[in-house]
Amino acid sequence: MAKYKKLLVAIDGSSSSMQALKESFKLTNQGTLGVSVAPPYTVDLRVDAEEGVKNLLREPCETALNKASEMAKAAGAEVFGICAMGQPHERIVDLSESEGCDLIVVGAKGMLSIEKAFMGDVTAKVIGYSVKDVLVVPDKTELGLNRILLATDGSEYSRRATVRAMDFAASYGTELLVVSIVEISSEVYSIAPEVVEKKVSEAEEYLAGIKKQAEARGIKYQGFVRDSEVPYDIITEIAQDRHAGLIVMGSHGRTGLTRILMGSTVERVISQASCPVLVVKS
Repeated sequence: MAKYKKLLVAIDGSSSSMQALKESFKLTNQGTLGVSVAPPYTVDLRVDAEEGVKNLLREPCETALNKASEMAKAAGAEVFGICAMGQPHERIVDLSESEGCDLIVVGAKGMLSIEKAFMGDVTAKVIGYSVKDVLVVPDKTELGLNRILLATDGSEYSRRATVRAMDFAASYGTELLVVSIVEISSEVYSIAPEVVEKKVSEAEEYLAGIKKQAEARGIKYQGFVRDSEVPYDIITEIAQDRHAGLIVMGSHGRTGLTRILMGSTVERVISQASCPVLVVKS
């Protein structure tokens, strides 16, 4: 896949969702589906008729979509709005599939702690349940297309992210930075240093292969191998120090919350990143 063609942007009227919409215009200015979700229907004693209740619930959605339409017009972009009802993450994921979108864009309000995620964080749930790639735009961050950082560990999911990052760099004329984190505990360092050397050597060999592919496609490339017990700190530090405008990471397909939360590297990177994070799912 080259450039993303059809985007679904989750809009709830918050500053973070509007920031996500604004940054999505950098990827495409047409074919964007803006989705705002009203909560499931419940009886409201202020309104007797069911239709009146639904209209009341839909009001914030319509307001958010109208604002999105104004932003799109000012940016010379197109947004087609849908006001849906139901559980936000379920409707967002379902619509991304039924409407043939190839990327979901969501905002993130500050830190995505595990506690907040389990209390119903829509962004975390979308990442957990979607099989589509998800671009997470933390509040007050901007998407930069000059330089992106791919974080890889050589796993199957990281390999998929490598393919996507390579396509992204080639399509948008982006420099590609790649960091391979060798996750080593302090105990291994002291007991078996030869294991560390072997793993670092394997990571360097893996990055050499990525470099060869990048150069064959005319992509500017820099590679880094680091060892650490806390890979997310290294990833976010390199992204900030090297002024990356996007972090690309691989994740499992539709897994629910168990794998995406519970202190995963992806969740930690999103919580600390100073730029958007692209979670590659397939």
